[in-house]
Amino acid sequence: MTWGRLAARATAAVATVVAGAVALRSVRRVEVTGASMRPTLEPGDRLLVLAGRRIRAGDLVALPDPREPARTLVKRVGLVDEAKLTVLGDDPSASTDSRSFGPVPTRTVLGRAIYRYGPSGRAGPIGRGGGPPRR
Repeated sequence: MTWGRLAARATAAVATVVAGAVALRSVRRVEVTGASMRPTLEPGDRLLVLAGRRIRAGDLVALPDPREPARTLVKRVGLVDEAKLTVLGDDPSASTDSRSFGPVPTRTVLGRAIYRYGPSGRAGPIGRGGGPPRR
């Protein structure tokens, strides 16, 4: 193997490690604990949430509860303003959301739900609207 090929492989390996580290920092796991997002999400659903994505109306997002920041909420984005979002549960009778605590700062969003990885029978990508992405 020549020095050029060795250097190219080493560069590719370093780039892969860096990309993996960045991805690990921007992806988090969230478990749904309440019924506020039924029928889209069920208690016990486990989601991958990706930070740094543009947030649009209809997206499912994870964010700290404005009343209890140690608790994570999963809600649907209703309205997007420059600095604030209106977030809503799919089941209004079971949801505490922007109707209760008002709009939330966009910067507080942890990320957009992109994949349901459990339970296995419900696993799959999450598109806008909470279902599988359209093709």
